[in-house]
Amino acid sequence: MAIEAGVTHGWHKFVGTDGVVIGLDDFGASAPGDLAMEKFGFSVENVVACARQLLGR
Repeated sequence: MAIEAGVTHGWHKFVGTDGVVIGLDDFGASAPGDLAMEKFGFSVENVVACARQLLGR
């Protein structure tokens, strides 16, 4: 699992084909930081859910 507050390009070689990468593949957004982070999947709840899903495989 990789979490990058930037582009995900390149991370898949480190996490493998079954890994999860959370990052930005879209052009950014203009919003308060906490809202932007949630919109792009960086909330604690989303990161934990992705980690649990990955560990449950």
